Amino acid sequence: MLFELFFWLRDSFTPLNVFRYVSFRVVAAMLTSLLISFMLYPWFIKKLQSQQIGQVIRDDGPESHFSKAGTPTMGGVLILFAVVISTLLWADLKNPYVGVVLGVTVCFAVVGFFDDFMKIRAKDTAGVSGKTRLLIEFGIVFALMMIMFMSEAFSYSTELYLPFVATDRFSLTLPLWIYVPFAMLVIVGTANAVNLTDGLDGLAIGPVIVAAGTFLVLAWGAGTVLHQEVMIDGVNHVQRFDVAEYLMIPNVEGVQELAVFCAAIVGAGAGFLWYNSFPAQVFMGDVGSLSLGGALGTLAVVTKHELLSTIIFGIFLVEALSVITQTVSYKLTGKRVFKMAPIHHHFEMKGWPEPKIIVRFWIIAIMLSLVALMSLKLR
Repeated sequence: MLFELFFWLRDSFTPLNVFRYVSFRVVAAMLTSLLISFMLYPWFIKKLQSQQIGQVIRDDGPESHFSKAGTPTMGGVLILFAVVISTLLWADLKNPYVGVVLGVTVCFAVVGFFDDFMKIRAKDTAGVSGKTRLLIEFGIVFALMMIMFMSEAFSYSTELYLPFVATDRFSLTLPLWIYVPFAMLVIVGTANAVNLTDGLDGLAIGPVIVAAGTFLVLAWGAGTVLHQEVMIDGVNHVQRFDVAEYLMIPNVEGVQELAVFCAAIVGAGAGFLWYNSFPAQVFMGDVGSLSLGGALGTLAVVTKHELLSTIIFGIFLVEALSVITQTVSYKLTGKRVFKMAPIHHHFEMKGWPEPKIIVRFWIIAIMLSLVALMSLKLR
């Protein structure tokens, strides 16, 4: 909104030309979502308490979690509000990728909202059945993929690229009927992996912030083309510098605008973490974890970093694999691999203090994102 307004007025007041630059609007979106969170969370937490919207704790979970019962949940509603408002204010709303990512984020938030609502109403951790939830999520993502491949507004392909390998040295073009299910699995899998990670105070939001910051860089690089005027033999020439071509990463025209969306997640996440850090005053709930996970998965797909995302989402991936491993092992052998799954509960059962688990997971998430960013130069 503001982008359109200021861009329209730029001829009348030339300093407004600064709004042309994604880098400026990235900072503006981050600060906007951060301020929205800081200003509204104290009121929002009180509102949740007055409505008795509190966390329901699983009976078979760690005993240390029983004291968290009743802590306000569904704090992800305000994360979503801050992200959406900041993106609408500072992003170019004519960019089709902005609409797609916002659409997935909001749709997954609706699914998470109903899941949270059913848990709170029934005072039970079951919520919406897993099969029903997955069916709805895959349906949402399938609609997204059809829009992207059928609309001429998107510059999109079914190519996959290996991390650490230059795009001109390797790319695998998949048939549409293989790529679409693969992309759907990336998005839905990421959403539910973030949901599984959200089990300790601040555990999920930390890696989400780190991952969003990483995709901020990747999205900017994937779609940015810089222009510079140079004088050659007394004549002005415009030199074109393609950042993606220089870094040898996938080039997706227009995707750089998603850096604004990523910045909004970073700001809103930091504001939420202020109140979600140990001991938490509010939990994000499924409305937050599913929407943020869906957003991150969609970012991985539209920026063409599906395979690199396995490194960026390393914490989420390990959490999901620990649950799958535990389930398969117990069904096949009757034995458990971990003391409790997801894996963060395993470390709790081993006697690790909750803050130590959280901070160590954050450190690992930062290291993995640095490895992913390092791949930009190693290509």
